[in-house]
Amino acid sequence: MQTGTLYTVSAPSGAGKTSLVKALVDSDSQVTVSISHTTRSMRPGEVNGVDYHFVSREEFLAMLEQDAFFEHAQVYGDNYYGTSKGSIEEILAGGRDVILEIDWQGAAQVRRLHPETVGIFILPPSQEALRERLTGRGQDDESVIERRMDQAIDEMTHYVEADYLVINDDFAQALIELGSIFTAQRQRLEKQQKRHGELLQALLRH
Repeated sequence: MQTGTLYTVSAPSGAGKTSLVKALVDSDSQVTVSISHTTRSMRPGEVNGVDYHFVSREEFLAMLEQDAFFEHAQVYGDNYYGTSKGSIEEILAGGRDVILEIDWQGAAQVRRLHPETVGIFILPPSQEALRERLTGRGQDDESVIERRMDQAIDEMTHYVEADYLVINDDFAQALIELGSIFTAQRQRLEKQQKRHGELLQALLRH
């Protein structure tokens, strides 16, 4: 059975990562997004097992003790978030590609545990465009926007740790470029040898 590929997709807030990943998954049946475990409360409209696997703090810490996560983080000293090894390995074994939408620190954790992981970083076309996107949400005052901009700039310095870089200027073009990464990875020699083993043997038979 051909195994899938694990991908991490990282980006600063406002770069359009979530929208691009959703559009890719909607258009490519071979790709799915990992569903994280979290200890935070479920919000209105969220569905357990779809948006997150919602678990108690005790359950999460027990899984942590059992080394059940590829990566995990405690956000703002309160809620835990983590990516389950078991669920990822099951999907990959079934031949589908898995995306982890994750920050650069989490991506580094995943790469250490799974060196074959393919890292993708998404960047905005300019600081001005990023500021417009953050301001356009209309949810934060100027001081919050400045803090988020500073954080985004720090995060963007880690793009060099990825394998692929996508600039999200024009959404349709960025989506094509993102999809092309997945297509190219599937055509790698070792993948094709596993997928088409019988065909290759037949072609070379004297």
